[in-house]
Amino acid sequence: MDTKQMKKAIMVYTIIVALAGLGLGLSDNLFSNYFRDAFEVDAFWRGFIEFPRELPGFLTVFILSALAFFGDKRLTLISFALSFTGLMLLALGNPSFPMMLVFLFITSLGIHMFMPLHDTLGMSLATKGDYGRILGRFNSVRTAFSLLAGLIAFVGFRIGFFSFTTPVIRVFLLSGICFALMFGLFIYLMRLTPDPRPRGAHFVLRKKYINFYILAALFGGRKQIMFVFGPWVLIELFHFGADYMALFIMIASIVSIFALPIIGRGIDKFGAPRVMVIEVVLFFVIYLGYGLISAGTHDGWLTRTGLIVGILIFIHTLDRVVMNFGMARSVYLRSIAVTPDDVTPTLATGMALDHIFSIASALLCGWLWWEFGPQYVFIFSGVLAVIQFIVAIRIKKA
Repeated sequence: MDTKQMKKAIMVYTIIVALAGLGLGLSDNLFSNYFRDAFEVDAFWRGFIEFPRELPGFLTVFILSALAFFGDKRLTLISFALSFTGLMLLALGNPSFPMMLVFLFITSLGIHMFMPLHDTLGMSLATKGDYGRILGRFNSVRTAFSLLAGLIAFVGFRIGFFSFTTPVIRVFLLSGICFALMFGLFIYLMRLTPDPRPRGAHFVLRKKYINFYILAALFGGRKQIMFVFGPWVLIELFHFGADYMALFIMIASIVSIFALPIIGRGIDKFGAPRVMVIEVVLFFVIYLGYGLISAGTHDGWLTRTGLIVGILIFIHTLDRVVMNFGMARSVYLRSIAVTPDDVTPTLATGMALDHIFSIASALLCGWLWWEFGPQYVFIFSGVLAVIQFIVAIRIKKA
């Protein structure tokens, strides 16, 4: 591929990534409020919902392996089509709770299929030694449009244009349109960058990748805290609605826009292992803060004052920013891969391990919150942080 064609391909993929940020910001980021407003779920059922929502992440490794003969780009098209279909059913189907879980599963399957393909496709447009920078750039663009999604959601819910209790859920409808546009643009991208020789159907389980697998599994538990139970502190204990949650995500997105390129350059300059050590230290601080605030408000010795709310929003923002350190794992895998063909199936295998742990953590944390109190969810996350720190240090010294 010549330089001009490569630049055009990068531009098209950047637009696709931007639409992904917009589409996910208008759906995935708002699911917790959707479950609360439309179905009045409590913390126990909120944890249970993560089973059909996260099960596709486990199934993805088998799906990508079985359909590997399609090639990464055709699989990406399938993922966009599934996300579009699921969102349209949620938006227009006015589903009962059981049917909502089915439609959520379809949407989630599309989103999860794209996850391991996203970094693989991004790194395929980078030169060697430049992987962190290019992933940082793409993730920064995605975050910027997630910010735009947050602004649209905030205004839409504040003026009553968006609601989760109307027959047509307009915010999901807009999200589905984004995935339809991504589908069309990706067909054009495929013409610019033809698929390499399709991989054979296979799983990748190598002893060399053991640290990557462990980190992927631990990330599954942490992800549940960040996406589900961290925001649930704001929703359940502090009673913030979808409009304010969108505003908080906007704040995190603004910070992430500037932080992501720095993280990407840091990965290239200092190496992925050092960045992963920084990640786990921040991870521990975040969940110590969540634990103290949730314990205090739940047990009544901490008031819901402006200062506490400000600290909680800061923690929520830092949590979402630190989640972006996860791209260091993809760069680390690329750096140790026996062959480039290992990258996508290994990312998918890692995501399967991530989601096995994610589902188990969601059920466990939902029960811990319901039975003992929210602080025990964050004590559990602290245990995960200690294990992750040991693994990250071992990689750094290797």
